[in-house]
Amino acid sequence: MVVLDLRGISTFTDFFIICSATSEPHLKAIGGEVETKLKQDHSIRATAIDGFPASQWIVLDYLQVIVHVFHQAKRAFYSLEDLWSDAPRLEWDSTQSRTRVDV
Repeated sequence: MVVLDLRGISTFTDFFIICSATSEPHLKAIGGEVETKLKQDHSIRATAIDGFPASQWIVLDYLQVIVHVFHQAKRAFYSLEDLWSDAPRLEWDSTQSRTRVDV
């Protein structure tokens, strides 16, 4: 998973969170968990959700943060990290998954 800091680069969002799934069920589970946790734990709802597991790409739009969940092959094909290569990257360490990241 990578977080792209788009502040000062993009006019439509501040951050992209980009992660990979290994299968359609995995993609659905990641997208669903992001949606559920933000709603339950922080009362934050997505303004838009696009895509579905069969498309191999789900986008959850939280205005200042847009979450992209890709199947690995689609992530490589669209390569958002390269498209936004001028954006600073905040690498995510999964061992710190319960730790808040301040930016």
